[in-house]
Amino acid sequence: MEVIFYKYQGTGNDFVIIDNRLNTFPKEQTNTISFLCDRNFGVGADGLILLEEDESTDFKMIYFNADGNESTMCGNGGRCIVAFAHKLGIFKTKTTFTAIDGLHHASIKNNIVSLQMIDVNTIDLYDNYCFANTGSPHHVQLVDNLDNYDVYNSGKSIRNDIYGKEGSNVNFVEQINNTTFKVRTYERGVENETLACGTGVTAVAVAMHKTNKTNSATINLPVKGGELEVSFNENNGTYTDVFLTGPATFVFKGQITI
Repeated sequence: MEVIFYKYQGTGNDFVIIDNRLNTFPKEQTNTISFLCDRNFGVGADGLILLEEDESTDFKMIYFNADGNESTMCGNGGRCIVAFAHKLGIFKTKTTFTAIDGLHHASIKNNIVSLQMIDVNTIDLYDNYCFANTGSPHHVQLVDNLDNYDVYNSGKSIRNDIYGKEGSNVNFVEQINNTTFKVRTYERGVENETLACGTGVTAVAVAMHKTNKTNSATINLPVKGGELEVSFNENNGTYTDVFLTGPATFVFKGQITI
């Protein structure tokens, strides 16, 4: 069958996005999804996203990792599907949609998308790292000299040795100043470093606040693909009104036989 797709990227985190409101895409075929995400034989992407109809909100987001398996929430993917829905004319400036982790609110202006993430009630603190679920599971660890850090091998080891078969995304962080933290992320499902991770920088922001590395409620997060911002309200260790903000860019539209 012929499939029309759209390629989007958010700070270098790139996605194949398909309008599946007619439910024609074979989403049970993991091999097809992994083929589309393959950078050598398919379109190439960190993940694939389907936009579908939803009874109570503007649309539904279904996210698949590059390995073809449906996954947990993707923050940059969420921002990109908001930009896609805006391109389709589904909404004008503000929208609500459902994803695997529940209801999301978002807005767009000049290709900058601000996406409300889930509340974060629990941040687990360990000797040299933190763990938080921001729609996806995230290990957060401060390191020195992040630019030269072996993200792939260290991330792969932590992902498997600490978190087992289910795994976790792994974020390595270097503090730049009181409000700025540079981040590099090893993503499960992609099984490699990506240029950005939205749920990852969200986890970093709340973890750095929780551990008193910053007292700011607005955090700047440079990633390899650009810059993201996370803001929140905090009350007695609970983080609400968590917003992930950054660019979401249309790259190209194509058609492929699957």
